[in-house]
Amino acid sequence: MAFTTTMLAWSVIEFGDLMPPNELRNALVAIRWATDYLLKTVSQPNRIFVQVMAPIMVVVFKPNFPLQISLFLSWDAHLVVDHGSRIGCVASLTRSFLTQSMLPLKVGDPNIDHSCWERPEDMDTARSVYAVDAPNPASDVAGETAAALAASSMAFRSVDAGYADTLLRNAVQAFQFADNFRGAYSDNAHIRDGACPFYCDFSGYQDELLWGAAWLRRASQDNSYLSYLENNGKTLGADDNINEFGWDNKHAGLNVLVSKEVLDGTMYTLESYKASADSFMCTLIPDSSSSHIEYTPGGLIYKPGGSNLQHATTISFILLVYAKYLDRTSQTVNCGNEFVSPVLLRMQAKKQVDYILGENPMGLSYMVGYSNYFPQRIHHRGSSLPSVKDHPEFIACKDGSIYFNSTNPNPNVLVGAIVGGPGEDDVYGDDRADFRKSEPTTYINAPFVGALAYFAGNPNPS
Repeated sequence: MAFTTTMLAWSVIEFGDLMPPNELRNALVAIRWATDYLLKTVSQPNRIFVQVMAPIMVVVFKPNFPLQISLFLSWDAHLVVDHGSRIGCVASLTRSFLTQSMLPLKVGDPNIDHSCWERPEDMDTARSVYAVDAPNPASDVAGETAAALAASSMAFRSVDAGYADTLLRNAVQAFQFADNFRGAYSDNAHIRDGACPFYCDFSGYQDELLWGAAWLRRASQDNSYLSYLENNGKTLGADDNINEFGWDNKHAGLNVLVSKEVLDGTMYTLESYKASADSFMCTLIPDSSSSHIEYTPGGLIYKPGGSNLQHATTISFILLVYAKYLDRTSQTVNCGNEFVSPVLLRMQAKKQVDYILGENPMGLSYMVGYSNYFPQRIHHRGSSLPSVKDHPEFIACKDGSIYFNSTNPNPNVLVGAIVGGPGEDDVYGDDRADFRKSEPTTYINAPFVGALAYFAGNPNPS
Protein backbone atom coordinates (compact mmCIF):
# COMPACT_ATOMS: atom_id res chain seq x y z
CA MET A 1 0.00 0.00 0.00
CA ALA A 2 2.74 2.45 0.91
CA PHE A 3 4.60 1.90 -2.36
CA THR A 4 1.39 2.46 -4.32
CA THR A 5 0.90 5.71 -2.42
CA THR A 6 4.47 6.85 -3.03
CA MET A 7 4.13 6.22 -6.75
CA LEU A 8 0.78 7.95 -6.98
CA ALA A 9 2.18 10.97 -5.14
CA TRP A 10 5.29 10.98 -7.35
CA SER A 11 2.99 10.96 -10.38
CA VAL A 12 1.28 14.09 -9.09
CA ILE A 13 4.58 15.78 -8.21
CA GLU A 14 6.09 15.27 -11.66
CA PHE A 15 3.06 15.33 -13.94
CA GLY A 16 0.18 16.76 -11.95
CA ASP A 17 0.36 19.96 -13.96
CA LEU A 18 -0.59 17.90 -17.04
CA MET A 19 -3.69 16.41 -15.42
CA PRO A 20 -7.05 18.09 -15.99
CA PRO A 21 -8.18 19.80 -12.75
CA ASN A 22 -10.83 17.19 -11.98
CA GLU A 23 -8.36 14.35 -12.48
CA LEU A 24 -5.81 16.03 -10.24
CA ARG A 25 -8.48 16.34 -7.57
CA ASN A 26 -9.30 12.65 -7.98
CA ALA A 27 -5.64 11.74 -7.61
CA LEU A 28 -5.31 13.81 -4.43
CA VAL A 29 -8.48 12.27 -3.00
CA ALA A 30 -7.04 8.82 -3.59
CA ILE A 31 -3.68 9.75 -2.07
CA ARG A 32 -5.38 11.23 0.96
CA TRP A 33 -7.35 8.06 1.61
CA ALA A 34 -4.07 6.19 1.78
CA THR A 35 -2.19 8.76 3.83
CA ASP A 36 -5.02 9.06 6.34
CA TYR A 37 -4.65 5.34 6.85
CA LEU A 38 -0.86 5.43 6.98
CA LEU A 39 -0.94 8.23 9.57
CA LYS A 40 -2.96 5.94 11.82
CA THR A 41 -0.48 3.08 11.43
CA VAL A 42 2.29 5.26 12.91
CA SER A 43 0.17 7.16 15.43
CA GLN A 44 1.59 5.38 18.48
CA PRO A 45 5.18 6.03 19.58
CA ASN A 46 7.67 3.26 18.75
CA ARG A 47 5.00 1.13 17.12
CA ILE A 48 3.93 0.55 13.55
CA PHE A 49 0.95 -1.46 12.43
CA VAL A 50 1.72 -3.51 9.36
CA GLN A 51 -0.43 -5.19 6.77
CA VAL A 52 0.16 -8.78 5.85
CA MET A 53 -2.47 -8.76 3.15
CA ALA A 54 -2.64 -5.83 0.78
CA PRO A 55 -5.03 -2.94 1.41
CA ILE A 56 -4.06 -0.72 -1.48
CA MET A 57 -5.44 2.00 -3.67
CA VAL A 58 -4.92 3.36 -7.12
CA VAL A 59 -6.09 6.05 -9.44
CA VAL A 60 -6.45 5.30 -13.11
CA PHE A 61 -6.07 8.24 -15.50
CA LYS A 62 -6.41 7.47 -19.18
CA PRO A 63 -6.42 9.73 -22.22
CA ASN A 64 -9.89 9.97 -23.75
CA PHE A 65 -11.25 7.69 -21.05
CA PRO A 66 -12.85 9.45 -18.06
CA LEU A 67 -11.82 8.45 -14.58
CA GLN A 68 -14.53 6.78 -12.55
CA ILE A 69 -14.27 6.87 -8.78
CA SER A 70 -15.56 4.27 -6.40
CA LEU A 71 -14.30 2.76 -3.19
CA PHE A 72 -13.67 -0.95 -3.06
CA LEU A 73 -13.38 -2.71 0.25
CA SER A 74 -11.13 -5.74 0.20
CA TRP A 75 -7.74 -7.14 -0.68
CA ASP A 76 -7.99 -8.25 -4.31
CA ALA A 77 -11.71 -8.72 -3.78
CA HIS A 78 -13.24 -5.31 -4.19
CA LEU A 79 -16.65 -4.18 -3.03
CA VAL A 80 -18.73 -4.09 -6.16
CA VAL A 81 -20.27 -0.67 -6.67
CA ASP A 82 -22.58 -0.81 -9.64
CA HIS A 83 -22.60 1.85 -12.34
CA GLY A 84 -24.99 0.04 -14.64
CA SER A 85 -23.07 -3.17 -15.25
CA ARG A 86 -19.64 -1.58 -14.70
CA ILE A 87 -17.59 -0.54 -11.71
CA GLY A 88 -15.03 2.25 -11.67
CA CYS A 89 -11.52 1.52 -10.46
CA VAL A 90 -9.89 3.87 -8.00
CA ALA A 91 -9.39 2.58 -4.50
CA SER A 92 -9.04 -0.75 -2.78
CA LEU A 93 -9.26 -0.76 0.96
CA THR A 94 -8.78 -3.54 3.48
CA ARG A 95 -10.66 -6.71 3.34
CA SER A 96 -13.58 -5.71 5.51
CA PHE A 97 -16.01 -2.84 5.66
CA LEU A 98 -14.17 0.29 6.70
CA THR A 99 -14.66 3.98 6.78
CA GLN A 100 -12.00 6.66 6.62
CA SER A 101 -12.36 7.24 10.36
CA MET A 102 -11.49 3.63 11.24
CA LEU A 103 -8.01 2.23 11.61
CA PRO A 104 -8.02 -0.88 9.43
CA LEU A 105 -5.87 -3.26 11.43
CA LYS A 106 -7.83 -6.40 10.71
CA VAL A 107 -5.43 -8.14 8.45
CA GLY A 108 -6.28 -11.78 8.43
CA ASP A 109 -4.48 -15.06 7.84
CA PRO A 110 -3.24 -15.13 4.23
CA ASN A 111 -3.41 -18.92 3.98
CA ILE A 112 -7.05 -19.01 5.06
CA ASP A 113 -7.96 -15.95 3.03
CA HIS A 114 -6.36 -17.27 -0.15
CA SER A 115 -8.39 -20.44 0.18
CA CYS A 116 -11.66 -18.46 0.03
CA TRP A 117 -13.29 -16.99 -3.05
CA GLU A 118 -15.93 -14.69 -1.64
CA ARG A 119 -17.11 -11.11 -1.72
CA PRO A 120 -15.77 -8.70 0.89
CA GLU A 121 -19.33 -8.12 2.08
CA ASP A 122 -19.53 -11.81 2.99
CA MET A 123 -16.10 -12.34 4.52
CA ASP A 124 -16.17 -14.05 7.89
CA THR A 125 -12.60 -15.30 8.21
CA ALA A 126 -10.46 -14.26 11.18
CA ARG A 127 -9.15 -10.69 11.17
CA SER A 128 -5.72 -10.88 12.80
CA VAL A 129 -3.87 -7.75 13.88
CA TYR A 130 -0.14 -7.29 13.32
CA ALA A 131 1.99 -4.62 14.94
CA VAL A 132 5.73 -4.19 15.43
CA ASP A 133 6.96 -2.54 18.62
CA ALA A 134 10.46 -1.18 19.22
CA PRO A 135 13.11 -2.49 19.47
CA ASN A 136 11.82 -5.07 16.98
CA PRO A 137 12.56 -4.15 13.36
CA ALA A 138 10.29 -3.04 10.53
CA SER A 139 12.68 -1.01 8.40
CA ASP A 140 11.15 -2.02 5.09
CA VAL A 141 7.57 -1.13 6.05
CA ALA A 142 8.49 1.96 8.07
CA GLY A 143 10.94 3.17 5.43
CA GLU A 144 8.37 2.90 2.65
CA THR A 145 5.75 4.51 4.89
CA ALA A 146 8.14 7.41 5.46
CA ALA A 147 8.62 7.70 1.70
CA ALA A 148 4.88 7.65 1.05
CA LEU A 149 4.14 10.32 3.65
CA ALA A 150 7.03 12.55 2.54
CA ALA A 151 6.15 12.28 -1.16
CA SER A 152 2.50 12.93 -0.38
CA SER A 153 3.42 16.01 1.63
CA MET A 154 4.84 17.45 -1.59
CA ALA A 155 1.70 16.56 -3.52
CA PHE A 156 -0.43 18.42 -0.95
CA ARG A 157 1.92 21.33 -0.25
CA SER A 158 0.19 23.83 -2.55
CA VAL A 159 -3.39 22.82 -1.72
CA ASP A 160 -3.33 22.00 2.01
CA ALA A 161 -0.15 23.16 3.72
CA GLY A 162 -1.34 22.11 7.16
CA TYR A 163 -1.98 18.55 6.06
CA ALA A 164 1.34 18.52 4.22
CA ASP A 165 3.09 19.52 7.47
CA THR A 166 1.37 16.67 9.30
CA LEU A 167 2.46 14.18 6.67
CA LEU A 168 6.06 15.36 6.74
CA ARG A 169 6.25 15.36 10.53
CA ASN A 170 5.01 11.77 10.66
CA ALA A 171 7.32 10.77 7.82
CA VAL A 172 10.26 11.90 9.96
CA GLN A 173 9.04 9.77 12.87
CA ALA A 174 8.44 6.73 10.68
CA PHE A 175 11.93 7.02 9.26
CA GLN A 176 13.45 7.26 12.73
CA PHE A 177 11.74 4.00 13.65
CA ALA A 178 12.98 2.39 10.43
CA ASP A 179 16.58 3.51 10.92
CA ASN A 180 16.86 3.04 14.68
CA PHE A 181 15.61 -0.56 14.66
CA ARG A 182 17.02 -2.07 11.51
CA GLY A 183 15.72 -5.26 9.97
CA ALA A 184 12.81 -6.56 7.90
CA TYR A 185 9.34 -6.71 9.39
CA SER A 186 9.10 -10.35 8.33
CA ASP A 187 12.09 -11.12 10.56
CA ASN A 188 9.77 -10.89 13.56
CA ALA A 189 8.60 -14.32 14.68
CA HIS A 190 5.00 -13.24 15.26
CA ILE A 191 4.81 -11.74 11.75
CA ARG A 192 6.78 -14.28 9.73
CA ASP A 193 4.09 -16.94 9.39
CA GLY A 194 1.56 -14.34 8.29
CA ALA A 195 3.87 -12.53 5.90
CA CYS A 196 5.75 -15.39 4.26
CA PRO A 197 5.87 -16.74 1.67
CA PHE A 198 3.42 -14.22 0.23
CA TYR A 199 4.65 -10.86 1.50
CA CYS A 200 8.04 -11.30 3.09
CA ASP A 201 10.92 -9.01 2.26
CA PHE A 202 12.84 -10.64 -0.59
CA SER A 203 15.37 -7.96 -1.52
CA GLY A 204 16.30 -6.71 1.96
CA TYR A 205 15.25 -3.63 3.93
CA GLN A 206 18.27 -1.48 3.06
CA ASP A 207 16.80 0.02 -0.09
CA GLU A 208 13.75 1.24 1.83
CA LEU A 209 16.01 3.13 4.24
CA LEU A 210 17.69 4.98 1.37
CA TRP A 211 14.33 5.46 -0.39
CA GLY A 212 12.78 6.97 2.74
CA ALA A 213 15.77 9.23 3.28
CA ALA A 214 15.70 10.34 -0.35
CA TRP A 215 12.07 11.36 -0.16
CA LEU A 216 12.62 13.15 3.13
CA ARG A 217 15.51 15.02 1.55
CA ARG A 218 13.34 15.96 -1.45
CA ALA A 219 10.37 17.02 0.69
CA SER A 220 12.20 18.84 3.49
CA GLN A 221 15.53 19.89 1.95
CA ASP A 222 16.98 18.98 5.34
CA ASN A 223 20.74 18.46 5.02
CA SER A 224 20.71 15.64 7.54
CA TYR A 225 19.06 13.43 4.92
CA LEU A 226 21.59 14.55 2.36
CA SER A 227 24.33 13.40 4.74
CA TYR A 228 22.48 10.13 5.24
CA LEU A 229 22.44 9.47 1.50
CA GLU A 230 26.11 10.44 1.16
CA ASN A 231 27.29 8.33 4.10
CA ASN A 232 25.09 5.25 3.79
CA GLY A 233 24.90 4.64 0.06
CA LYS A 234 27.58 1.98 -0.07
CA THR A 235 26.84 0.35 3.28
CA LEU A 236 23.15 0.05 2.41
CA GLY A 237 23.82 -1.24 -1.10
CA ALA A 238 22.87 1.71 -3.28
CA ASP A 239 25.03 0.21 -6.04
CA ASP A 240 23.38 -3.22 -5.77
CA ASN A 241 20.49 -4.51 -7.88
CA ILE A 242 20.26 -1.18 -9.65
CA ASN A 243 18.24 -2.63 -12.53
CA GLU A 244 15.11 -3.31 -10.47
CA PHE A 245 12.26 -1.06 -9.37
CA GLY A 246 9.06 -2.19 -7.70
CA TRP A 247 7.34 -2.68 -4.39
CA ASP A 248 10.15 -4.88 -3.06
CA ASN A 249 13.18 -3.26 -4.66
CA LYS A 250 13.51 0.51 -4.88
CA HIS A 251 17.03 0.87 -6.30
CA ALA A 252 16.37 2.11 -9.85
CA GLY A 253 13.71 4.55 -8.66
CA LEU A 254 15.91 5.68 -5.79
CA ASN A 255 18.77 6.49 -8.16
CA VAL A 256 16.53 8.47 -10.50
CA LEU A 257 15.02 10.40 -7.58
CA VAL A 258 18.38 11.31 -6.04
CA SER A 259 19.88 12.18 -9.42
CA LYS A 260 17.71 15.27 -9.69
CA GLU A 261 19.99 17.22 -7.36
CA VAL A 262 23.04 16.17 -9.35
CA LEU A 263 21.47 17.05 -12.69
CA ASP A 264 20.36 20.41 -11.33
CA GLY A 265 24.03 21.09 -10.64
CA THR A 266 23.69 21.47 -6.91
CA MET A 267 24.97 18.27 -5.30
CA TYR A 268 27.90 16.43 -6.88
CA THR A 269 28.47 14.37 -3.73
CA LEU A 270 25.54 12.24 -4.93
CA GLU A 271 27.17 11.51 -8.29
CA SER A 272 27.27 7.75 -7.63
CA TYR A 273 23.47 7.66 -7.63
CA LYS A 274 23.38 9.41 -10.99
CA ALA A 275 25.96 7.00 -12.39
CA SER A 276 23.71 4.11 -11.39
CA ALA A 277 20.67 5.84 -12.89
CA ASP A 278 22.56 6.39 -16.16
CA SER A 279 23.66 2.76 -16.17
CA PHE A 280 20.09 1.58 -15.73
CA MET A 281 18.82 3.78 -18.55
CA CYS A 282 21.46 2.34 -20.87
CA THR A 283 20.31 -1.21 -20.13
CA LEU A 284 16.87 -0.27 -21.48
CA ILE A 285 18.09 0.92 -24.89
CA PRO A 286 18.20 -2.06 -27.30
CA ASP A 287 20.93 -0.51 -29.46
CA SER A 288 23.13 0.36 -26.50
CA SER A 289 26.25 -1.70 -25.83
CA SER A 290 24.99 -1.95 -22.22
CA SER A 291 21.57 -3.34 -23.14
CA HIS A 292 20.63 -6.47 -21.26
CA ILE A 293 16.99 -6.02 -20.29
CA GLU A 294 14.89 -8.77 -21.84
CA TYR A 295 12.04 -7.86 -24.20
CA THR A 296 9.29 -10.07 -25.60
CA PRO A 297 9.15 -10.46 -29.40
CA GLY A 298 6.38 -7.83 -29.37
CA GLY A 299 8.56 -5.33 -27.49
CA LEU A 300 7.37 -5.57 -23.88
CA ILE A 301 9.92 -5.36 -21.07
CA TYR A 302 9.97 -8.80 -19.53
CA LYS A 303 11.22 -10.13 -16.21
CA PRO A 304 10.44 -13.63 -14.93
CA GLY A 305 8.27 -14.16 -11.90
CA GLY A 306 4.74 -13.16 -12.83
CA SER A 307 2.77 -9.91 -12.80
CA ASN A 308 5.19 -8.72 -15.45
CA LEU A 309 3.41 -5.46 -16.20
CA GLN A 310 4.54 -4.16 -12.81
CA HIS A 311 7.97 -3.82 -14.41
CA ALA A 312 6.65 -2.20 -17.57
CA THR A 313 4.67 0.46 -15.69
CA THR A 314 7.31 1.36 -13.10
CA ILE A 315 10.09 1.49 -15.69
CA SER A 316 7.98 3.56 -18.08
CA PHE A 317 7.38 6.04 -15.31
CA ILE A 318 11.02 6.48 -14.30
CA LEU A 319 12.05 6.73 -17.95
CA LEU A 320 9.76 9.74 -18.23
CA VAL A 321 10.91 11.24 -14.94
CA TYR A 322 14.58 10.90 -15.83
CA ALA A 323 13.91 12.37 -19.27
CA LYS A 324 12.28 15.33 -17.54
CA TYR A 325 15.29 15.85 -15.26
CA LEU A 326 17.72 15.59 -18.19
CA ASP A 327 15.68 17.92 -20.35
CA ARG A 328 15.68 20.69 -17.76
CA THR A 329 19.45 20.93 -17.96
CA SER A 330 19.91 19.90 -21.62
CA GLN A 331 21.79 16.71 -20.76
CA THR A 332 21.99 13.25 -22.27
CA VAL A 333 23.05 9.81 -21.04
CA ASN A 334 26.39 8.43 -22.19
CA CYS A 335 25.81 4.78 -23.06
CA GLY A 336 29.27 4.13 -24.51
CA ASN A 337 28.48 3.63 -28.16
CA GLU A 338 25.80 6.34 -28.20
CA PHE A 339 24.43 9.31 -26.30
CA VAL A 340 20.82 8.76 -25.32
CA SER A 341 18.58 11.81 -25.38
CA PRO A 342 15.49 12.53 -23.28
CA VAL A 343 13.42 12.07 -26.45
CA LEU A 344 14.70 8.52 -26.87
CA LEU A 345 13.88 7.70 -23.24
CA ARG A 346 10.35 9.00 -23.77
CA MET A 347 9.99 6.92 -26.92
CA GLN A 348 11.00 3.82 -24.96
CA ALA A 349 8.36 4.62 -22.36
CA LYS A 350 5.72 5.21 -25.01
CA LYS A 351 6.35 1.81 -26.56
CA GLN A 352 5.56 0.19 -23.21
CA VAL A 353 2.45 2.31 -22.64
CA ASP A 354 1.17 1.64 -26.15
CA TYR A 355 1.81 -2.09 -25.74
CA ILE A 356 -0.22 -2.17 -22.52
CA LEU A 357 -3.10 -0.30 -24.13
CA GLY A 358 -3.36 -2.63 -27.12
CA GLU A 359 -0.49 -2.18 -29.58
CA ASN A 360 0.77 -5.73 -29.10
CA PRO A 361 0.69 -9.02 -31.02
CA MET A 362 -2.66 -9.99 -29.49
CA GLY A 363 -4.25 -6.60 -30.08
CA LEU A 364 -5.44 -6.78 -26.47
CA SER A 365 -5.64 -3.90 -24.02
CA TYR A 366 -4.32 -5.06 -20.67
CA MET A 367 -6.25 -2.25 -19.00
CA VAL A 368 -9.71 -3.59 -18.23
CA GLY A 369 -12.48 -1.59 -19.87
CA TYR A 370 -10.18 0.26 -22.26
CA SER A 371 -10.93 -0.37 -25.96
CA ASN A 372 -13.26 -3.11 -27.17
CA TYR A 373 -10.90 -5.99 -26.48
CA PHE A 374 -9.61 -6.47 -22.94
CA PRO A 375 -9.34 -9.29 -20.34
CA GLN A 376 -12.75 -10.68 -19.38
CA ARG A 377 -11.80 -13.21 -16.69
CA ILE A 378 -9.49 -11.39 -14.34
CA HIS A 379 -8.37 -12.94 -11.08
CA HIS A 380 -10.41 -10.69 -8.84
CA ARG A 381 -13.09 -11.71 -6.38
CA GLY A 382 -15.36 -8.67 -6.53
CA SER A 383 -15.25 -8.62 -10.31
CA SER A 384 -15.91 -12.35 -10.78
CA LEU A 385 -18.64 -12.81 -8.15
CA PRO A 386 -22.17 -11.46 -8.59
CA SER A 387 -22.82 -8.16 -6.87
CA VAL A 388 -24.95 -7.93 -3.76
CA LYS A 389 -27.51 -6.11 -5.86
CA ASP A 390 -27.83 -9.04 -8.26
CA HIS A 391 -27.29 -11.79 -5.66
CA PRO A 392 -28.21 -10.55 -2.16
CA GLU A 393 -27.85 -14.01 -0.60
CA PHE A 394 -24.71 -14.81 1.41
CA ILE A 395 -21.88 -16.49 -0.53
CA ALA A 396 -19.68 -18.49 1.85
CA CYS A 397 -15.94 -19.08 1.62
CA LYS A 398 -16.05 -22.14 -0.62
CA ASP A 399 -19.33 -21.34 -2.33
CA GLY A 400 -17.59 -18.87 -4.61
CA SER A 401 -15.63 -21.68 -6.25
CA ILE A 402 -18.26 -22.13 -8.92
CA TYR A 403 -17.65 -18.56 -10.03
CA PHE A 404 -13.87 -18.94 -9.83
CA ASN A 405 -13.98 -22.07 -12.00
CA SER A 406 -16.52 -20.68 -14.44
CA THR A 407 -15.39 -19.96 -17.98
CA ASN A 408 -17.90 -17.11 -18.25
CA PRO A 409 -16.66 -13.52 -18.35
CA ASN A 410 -16.67 -11.68 -15.04
CA PRO A 411 -20.06 -10.07 -14.40
CA ASN A 412 -18.54 -6.83 -13.10
CA VAL A 413 -16.04 -4.94 -15.25
CA LEU A 414 -13.26 -3.49 -13.08
CA VAL A 415 -12.69 -0.45 -15.25
CA GLY A 416 -9.07 0.74 -15.32
CA ALA A 417 -7.46 -2.24 -13.59
CA ILE A 418 -4.26 -3.45 -15.25
CA VAL A 419 -3.66 -7.20 -15.10
CA GLY A 420 -0.34 -8.98 -14.69
CA GLY A 421 0.02 -9.29 -18.44
CA PRO A 422 1.33 -11.74 -21.00
CA GLY A 423 4.25 -14.13 -20.80
CA GLU A 424 7.61 -13.89 -22.53
CA ASP A 425 5.96 -15.06 -25.77
CA ASP A 426 3.39 -12.19 -25.75
CA VAL A 427 0.59 -14.72 -25.15
CA TYR A 428 -2.24 -14.04 -22.70
CA GLY A 429 -4.79 -16.80 -22.06
CA ASP A 430 -7.45 -14.82 -20.17
CA ASP A 431 -7.62 -17.47 -17.49
CA ARG A 432 -8.94 -16.46 -14.07
CA ALA A 433 -6.93 -19.23 -12.39
CA ASP A 434 -3.64 -18.00 -13.87
CA PHE A 435 -3.17 -15.26 -11.29
CA ARG A 436 0.37 -14.43 -12.41
CA LYS A 437 -1.11 -13.08 -15.64
CA SER A 438 -4.72 -12.22 -14.80
CA GLU A 439 -4.55 -10.61 -11.35
CA PRO A 440 -4.68 -6.79 -11.23
CA THR A 441 -2.68 -4.97 -8.57
CA THR A 442 -2.55 -1.34 -7.61
CA TYR A 443 1.25 -1.25 -7.64
CA ILE A 444 0.93 -1.97 -11.37
CA ASN A 445 -1.53 0.88 -11.84
CA ALA A 446 -0.03 3.62 -9.65
CA PRO A 447 3.05 4.48 -11.75
CA PHE A 448 0.91 4.29 -14.88
CA VAL A 449 -0.99 7.34 -13.64
CA GLY A 450 2.03 9.55 -14.18
CA ALA A 451 2.92 7.95 -17.49
CA LEU A 452 -0.57 8.43 -18.87
CA ALA A 453 -0.77 11.97 -17.56
CA TYR A 454 2.42 12.77 -19.43
CA PHE A 455 1.32 11.24 -22.73
CA ALA A 456 -2.17 12.72 -22.48
CA GLY A 457 -0.47 16.12 -22.46
CA ASN A 458 2.32 15.16 -24.86
CA PRO A 459 1.06 12.52 -27.32
CA ASN A 460 4.16 12.93 -29.48
CA PRO A 461 7.28 12.39 -27.34
CA SER A 462 9.54 13.99 -29.94
